[in-house]
Amino acid sequence: MSDKLIFNLVNPEVRKHAAEHIYEVGEGYVCEIRKRRRIESQNAKFHAMLGDICAQWTFNGRRLRPMEAKVLFISAHACATGEGSDIVEGLEGELVNLRESSAEMTISRMASLIEYVSAWGANNRIRFSAGHQYAEPANWREKAGKNSPFD
Repeated sequence: MSDKLIFNLVNPEVRKHAAEHIYEVGEGYVCEIRKRRRIESQNAKFHAMLGDICAQWTFNGRRLRPMEAKVLFISAHACATGEGSDIVEGLEGELVNLRESSAEMTISRMASLIEYVSAWGANNRIRFSAGHQYAEPANWREKAGKNSPFD
C-alpha cells in the first residue's frame, strides 16, 4: 500500500472503501478527516485575477507583483469576513501579518475570497481577462457585443 491515500468522501461506497483501509493499516499511520481544500480551478482563477489587478492598478504609488497583491487581498478578505488580522513584530523588527494560507482554504472559503476580489475589482474598474468568471468562454468579447460592460 502507498504511504498516503486520499479519499474524497462523495458517496457511501467511497466511505466504505476508506473505512476498510483504516482497518487494514498497521501502526504508524494517521487518519485525517477534514473539509476538502480549494480546487485547482479556483486557484487558477484567483491567480489570474491577481495578474489582471497588478497589470492595471498601483498601490501606494507602485505596481505590485501578484504574490504581493495576494497578501493584501487575503488579509483584507480576512478582515472583511470577521477573521481579523494578526500583525506581529518580525524577527528583524519588521511588521508581519500572520495570515491564513490560500492553499489551506476550503472550497467555500476560497469561493468567498474570489467573490471578494471580484467585487473589489468591480469597484476599482479592473477589467478581468479570460481567467475570470466574467470573461468566459474564450470568445466572450464576440458574445458580449459592442456595448459590453467589459469594453
